Amino acid sequence: MKAIVATDPAAEAAGITLAERPEPTPAINDVVVEVHASGFVPAEWEWPSTWVDRAGRDRAQAIIGHEFAGVVTSLGYGTTGLSLGQRVFGITDWHRDGTLAEYAAVEARNLAPLPGNVDFTVGASLPISGLTAWQGLFQHGRLQAGQSVLAHGAAGAVGSVVTQLAREFGAYVIGTGRAADRQAALDFGANEFLDLATEDLDDIGGVDVVFDVIGADIQRRSARIIRPGGTLVSVVGPVEARPVDGLAVDFVVESVPSQLVEIVDRVRDGRLRTHIATVATLDDAVPALNPTERRKGKTVIRVRP
Repeated sequence: MKAIVATDPAAEAAGITLAERPEPTPAINDVVVEVHASGFVPAEWEWPSTWVDRAGRDRAQAIIGHEFAGVVTSLGYGTTGLSLGQRVFGITDWHRDGTLAEYAAVEARNLAPLPGNVDFTVGASLPISGLTAWQGLFQHGRLQAGQSVLAHGAAGAVGSVVTQLAREFGAYVIGTGRAADRQAALDFGANEFLDLATEDLDDIGGVDVVFDVIGADIQRRSARIIRPGGTLVSVVGPVEARPVDGLAVDFVVESVPSQLVEIVDRVRDGRLRTHIATVATLDDAVPALNPTERRKGKTVIRVRP
């Protein structure tokens, strides 16, 4: 089968290639999925699991990508809850071969049904961005109606979902980004927008939850404006700055199928829009994953027409 594999940690995206790999077979409690579309997160180059397995051994020619949508074609021994021909979407284990391939072996417990009226491309764009936003806001940020949220990167793949979910649950959302992102952030539901290059975070006054996708100095400045009892939620690694009287949480997104169902139901009824910036075929994936200019949303590789 065709697959996109990583060859060189130093080269990152410049070291990926389209290669032939054997089709996977399902282990106990696995399914094999015919991949129709796969999302990709550029931060994958920084994840240790991209380059080594759980025992610390080098992963040679690892297939990249970990979110996808497709159709179940094979069931492993003991697999329950899914059936042959079923449309599914979800996240694969970080240490296993990924989803930028024609087929992927996935633990059945990581998958949720993909409704027939949700396109595979849209389905593949949801798992990591959607679950990151959901878990960051509700599990870790403990968001409540009437609170305020500072959503960094509000026009991006994660930030746009953060903005929409926070607004739905009754929060006041201040989106941030570059000046060119202002209208997109407002279109996704931000109540107001702050240009990080020209406007001062201190002018906001105070917020209950900061959702940080940037880190470094932006994180430090954001921690200063969190109200007593508030929370700084980070997805960029260990927190470098903590609120004076609040919590700081960094987390890695987990596969929770029940949350995927909540997310895709919102897509079906129009409450949630995913932000897809680029769609390319598997044959054209290598240049698509090596962009020459900044992209504001998700890159999705369409594996099958």
